[in-house]
Amino acid sequence: MLKKTFTALTLCLSLSMATLAGNAPQNPASTKYNVTVDLANAQNDRVQVTVQAPAITRNDIVYNMPKIVPGTYSVSDFGKFVNDFKAYNAKGDTLAVERLDTNRWKISNATQLDRITYWVDDTFDAPKREDVVFEPGGTNIEEGKNFLINPFGFIGYFDDLKQVPYTLNITKPEGFYGSTPLVAAATTDKQDTFELPNYVELADSPLMYNRPDTTIIDLGGTDVLVSVYSPSGRVTSGPIAANVKSILEAQRSYLGGTLPVDKYAFLIYVPERVGKSGSFGALEHSYSSVYFLPEMPEEQFSSTIRDVAAHEFFHIVTPLNVHSEEIGNFDFINPKMSKHLWLYEGVTEYFATHVQLYEGLYDMDTFLDKTRDYILTSKTYYNDTLPFTEMSANVLDKYANEYGNVYQKGALIGMVLDVRLRELSQGKYSLRDLMLDLSKTYGKENAFKDDELFDKIAELTYPEIRDFFARYVEGSEPLPLEETFRKVGILYQPKGQQEIISYGSFAPGYDEETGKIKVADTTDMDAFGRKIGFRNNDLLLAFNGTEITPANIRQLISEDLQNMKPGEKLTFTVGRLNEKGEMKEKKLKGRATAIKREQQHLLKPDPMATPEQLQLRNAWLGIEGA
Repeated sequence: MLKKTFTALTLCLSLSMATLAGNAPQNPASTKYNVTVDLANAQNDRVQVTVQAPAITRNDIVYNMPKIVPGTYSVSDFGKFVNDFKAYNAKGDTLAVERLDTNRWKISNATQLDRITYWVDDTFDAPKREDVVFEPGGTNIEEGKNFLINPFGFIGYFDDLKQVPYTLNITKPEGFYGSTPLVAAATTDKQDTFELPNYVELADSPLMYNRPDTTIIDLGGTDVLVSVYSPSGRVTSGPIAANVKSILEAQRSYLGGTLPVDKYAFLIYVPERVGKSGSFGALEHSYSSVYFLPEMPEEQFSSTIRDVAAHEFFHIVTPLNVHSEEIGNFDFINPKMSKHLWLYEGVTEYFATHVQLYEGLYDMDTFLDKTRDYILTSKTYYNDTLPFTEMSANVLDKYANEYGNVYQKGALIGMVLDVRLRELSQGKYSLRDLMLDLSKTYGKENAFKDDELFDKIAELTYPEIRDFFARYVEGSEPLPLEETFRKVGILYQPKGQQEIISYGSFAPGYDEETGKIKVADTTDMDAFGRKIGFRNNDLLLAFNGTEITPANIRQLISEDLQNMKPGEKLTFTVGRLNEKGEMKEKKLKGRATAIKREQQHLLKPDPMATPEQLQLRNAWLGIEGA
């Protein structure tokens, strides 16, 4: 899962109730589930789910809705959104049901069970703050508009029957198309049917239904579906597909020229306003990823979707082909967390950045800027001496606040490990090679034991790598960043001075009413900020004519502003209350002003790098001459 918050400047027939009460089952001794999700008859942002049960051999059976799902590392409690739960025998008589807790229902006389029915509310409209689910891992029900179906939000499983096959039927409104990584076993204008081997794969296969806006990218053996739902119609699939094609081609090259999937789907929901979680981002699946990203100018949207898509698409390597038993047989009610978030999220994030330099999509300066961001964020906001394996194993409770570090220090672990492997192999063996070897060793069907992974990696590579994990991943030692960068001829300064173009040095904030960034405090504002005239509570509306949003302000300040030369004219447009309390636009004009500022974790190529350092750097970064 990749999440960006504001504060971080960040898936038969329709059965009526009469039918349910009267008809006999089609297959009373079925060895699989037959599930119908009725989108065609949604009512008040709710849909009905009918689960034709597999054969039950015990007197009592428990039906479970997931408490936690893979990739989110947080409690969702999807049972909160289930109402009017009923169980029926083959004659249509109801069976006794007891709700055990938020996510579990016990059904009595279960050997007679034919089917259950219930209604599901969507998470996008959760009325209580404590019930809010990060949107890419949630559900949306908008009659006539859009249905975002993460199956774990609609469908559960019976105790000990998680590995039984599922037939999934989606009844759909006229004109609606279902975007999904799944290939339909049957489809008509009114219904799609899919066959899944077990609950884990069902839960891992999102669907989005609406009037279609889709584009297919052919990656030579892999079809990539880009599907967009944008209520305003201002964001469409064509430009997004064109934009991400280059990064997907780069990733195919990076992974050796072939991809381990035949079909992949990007399901992209573009809201007109921020969702109830207050966050934007994406959730990975083995063959797809779901996005909840805001509208923004095309250039900014393209940049954002490329970076996020690069991360999520790399999950086709891990956890699809490299995962622990905790992931391969995930417990949706009481999960045991793997110790290896450094692998699932950290290495994935590192690859998403490294591939773009390695395959020539951006330059060294951009790569070093992104690496600096990892270092700065990790050391500023998280516990740098907390063993990463300990954090991972306890991320649901004790160390929930440390989760974000998987994308920061986790990426740095990947980087340092990559350089170390290159060093030990005289530049010939990389982290990419290791991941490919792990994929061959394990693959989709075979999980590794959590406590054995480090030893297996050392066996596949070098004994020294076991020491690396003991010290920096299992242990509390900070990563040897200065030493690592020195090996590849890059100067690393934990503290230093740098000349930058000032934005005014005011303290920014977020205005919930307007959804704009505001000037929260001018106490420590610099000379440029005072001269141009920022005031407390000014809303930042535009910079040099480009609208400022929470999604693009970082690019505007850290890139566009910094690319200006001292003395160039610039304009900030702000919203300011007048004496009557009316919000009026005001243009603040000035000239780009350079200031000296103490900066942390500066990175730059060493002009005095030795031939040995350059050789290792070139091998690491795929620079010609390696």
